[in-house]
Amino acid sequence: MMLMHTLLAQAAPDYTRPDSSLSPSYFEILEQNSHIIYPAVAVLTLVIIAAGILQAWRTQDLDGLQKNEFKKAIVNELRRNISGMPGDMLAKAVGLDRLKTNRLLEQMQQEGLVVSHTNSQRLTVWRIRGASPEASVRRY
Repeated sequence: MMLMHTLLAQAAPDYTRPDSSLSPSYFEILEQNSHIIYPAVAVLTLVIIAAGILQAWRTQDLDGLQKNEFKKAIVNELRRNISGMPGDMLAKAVGLDRLKTNRLLEQMQQEGLVVSHTNSQRLTVWRIRGASPEASVRRY
């Protein structure tokens, strides 16, 4: 047994492991820098998810033609109700989501098409600009 052990010991220095049996260096890099790499991958994943959500949110916005059609429907509805209408009722009347309707109404107010005021019930009422006398336009 001893003889066999000495023969193996003499043969061992001549043996070298093949290159394919060595572990790849990128595993070592990954293991040595795991405290940096894994949080970076997590942050990158979150950024990609947030970008996807923002992109989906933007694509649900109305295009120019649809906006103009809904603006026209809002103006027609406000002409029928000269005293004004709350945003929720306008949304139901034109068949559009409440948030999108309010966004359109705010855009129309910036363009000078509609005006808004808040009544005593804290409800914002929208009406066509010039449809009823305003304090700034009254002439006696």
